[in-house]
Amino acid sequence: MLHHVSVGVRDVVRAAKFYDAVLAALGYRRVMEFLPYAVGYGDEHPQFWVQLPHNQQVATVGNGMHISFIARSKSAVDKFHDTAMELGGSNAGEPGPRPDYSPDYYGAFVFDLDGNKLEATLLPLPKKAKPLPKLKAKAAPAKKAAKKPAKKVAAKKKAKKKAKRR
Repeated sequence: MLHHVSVGVRDVVRAAKFYDAVLAALGYRRVMEFLPYAVGYGDEHPQFWVQLPHNQQVATVGNGMHISFIARSKSAVDKFHDTAMELGGSNAGEPGPRPDYSPDYYGAFVFDLDGNKLEATLLPLPKKAKPLPKLKAKAAPAKKAAKKPAKKVAAKKKAKKKAKRR
């Protein structure tokens, strides 16, 4: 659904050192950079950006906003959290199950160096859903033909056959 997300930071180079390590714990990497203004992370293309605010004002944190990254294992969630703590991030929720979110949910929350709230989430993907049946296109309703007496219809058919023979 989302193409990418950006968070504002005060110092992109400083933030990039943090994100290089923290996102590497989840298997993501720096894929684009416009230093000293912005750095993009993802698998193949940038899906998460760390950047200076466009209005050239001091970066502030969005109250109530957080970004969750997909983790591929519980150990990746744990490593994400541990790495963030080692690099100066703040704990916002120890790694562990979150049964109040979902029975299989496992995650961890941290604040980055600028106060942006981040999450690593492991949630098994749903079983592959069966494809929906293809809908058949309905033919446009035919115009109702005025009923002709059966004798007239039979006479027309005979006339067409005779015309074909000639």
